[in-house]
Amino acid sequence: MARTKEFDPDAALRSALELFWRRGYEATSVTDLVEHLGIGRASLYATFGSKHELYLKAMDRYAEMCDPLLLAELSQPGPALPAVRAVVRRFAAEAASPARRLNGCFITNTAAELAPHDPAAARRVEISWEHIETLLHSALVRAQARGELPEGRDPRAAARMLLVLLQGIRVVGKVSDDPARVRDAAEQALALLD
Repeated sequence: MARTKEFDPDAALRSALELFWRRGYEATSVTDLVEHLGIGRASLYATFGSKHELYLKAMDRYAEMCDPLLLAELSQPGPALPAVRAVVRRFAAEAASPARRLNGCFITNTAAELAPHDPAAARRVEISWEHIETLLHSALVRAQARGELPEGRDPRAAARMLLVLLQGIRVVGKVSDDPARVRDAAEQALALLD
């Protein structure tokens, strides 16, 4: 008879995400995961596969957590440009927040650590960035249709500029102790939308 799991796989995945997010992929060993998750090595492998497979599942979970928030922010009814501005300012505020800044963004961290040599991680990073760009582009197209964004602005190019800005904010915010650095960059980028 098959044994039932003595742990909650969803809670274990959230715990693994937390550890990977704080320490990174390379600095997290299987022993670290076993201790942090409070499960046996055999259970970890039987449930999640390898450390790499667990990391990829953690990336997927991170996207499941973050994507709905961004979608809700950028697709709300009414004026679209204020929503775009609010998202950029939220990213800057989070990057400057002592509680969030040291961990940075899990996807951005992965882009820097694994994506250059890990095709599966790189693909997930690209999917995340494509999603953010698409949401920004849609909001900017709506803003242009409502007369909030000048006709001469290219919504696709503006969305790409904002995507790169948001990722840069996450990187700089993770290291810099100066909140004005990310705040000023965000405001300068937003001024380009006028």
